[in-house]
Amino acid sequence: MDTTKMPESIPEKPKRKGVIWLTLFIILLGVALAALIYKYYNQKSKMTEMETVLTAEKDSLTHQLEHLMYQYDTLKTNNDTLNQQIILEKNRIKYLLRLQASNAQKIVLYKKEIHTLRAIMKSYIRQIDSLNTRNKILSEENKQISTKLEITEKSKTQLEKEKEELSGKVKIASVIPAKNIVITPLNKRGREKNKIGKIFKLRVCFTLRENPIAEAGNKTVYMRIQRPDSIVLAGPDMEVINVEGQQLACSAKREVEYLNKDIDMCIYWNNDGSLIPGKYSVFLYLEGHKIGSSSFVLK
Repeated sequence: MDTTKMPESIPEKPKRKGVIWLTLFIILLGVALAALIYKYYNQKSKMTEMETVLTAEKDSLTHQLEHLMYQYDTLKTNNDTLNQQIILEKNRIKYLLRLQASNAQKIVLYKKEIHTLRAIMKSYIRQIDSLNTRNKILSEENKQISTKLEITEKSKTQLEKEKEELSGKVKIASVIPAKNIVITPLNKRGREKNKIGKIFKLRVCFTLRENPIAEAGNKTVYMRIQRPDSIVLAGPDMEVINVEGQQLACSAKREVEYLNKDIDMCIYWNNDGSLIPGKYSVFLYLEGHKIGSSSFVLK
């Protein structure tokens, strides 16, 4: 047996051992690489999913902000202070719409702001409803007051009308009429004459009638004598009186104390040469009212 060949086969064991370790290393490296690849794609999938969720959240929040803007636009009130506050909140929404909710932190900010804006809007709605309710109450009260004022005004107008009518009746009732009017042409001796050439004066006698409603005291009776040609015989004082809005010239006047009882009196007109033949008319006036009339004829 040849013992000299045995040492040549001993180095094969370390070589085989190295191959085994290299193979194990490659296998472990492959497993690690596979794990990294799996982790990468898993993380990428989660990021894609997160991005999708963020985009959906952003779109939802944007829609909510736009809807809030519409709701704020529908808030109507006549209160200037409240209108200014609403404008400020609308500007706040516009500012939020310009922001980009690119991460979860900004989305949380969006949600918080939307929650606050909704709470503020509900507060405004309550205030507006309260104001509208109050305005309706005030409007109804104003309507009732206007109706009462209208009724009061109508009553006042009716009372004034009745008062005016009553005052007119009292005025008419308080007029002191003249009765038994007698016109007598007189000559210089005081005798009655109807011929123009012998007439010195005209005497008009009458009775102021009793009237308990009339005011007692000094009264001035005016006389107006109208010729056949409608010319009024002038008086010495050329006096003019107002009778129911008309200015009338008077021929003569006389003052008398009236005590609410019948009183006889006469007024004289002195002939100034202006008499003509024909029928004359005589009118008597007292306190702006015609109290009697008569006529006579001269030859």
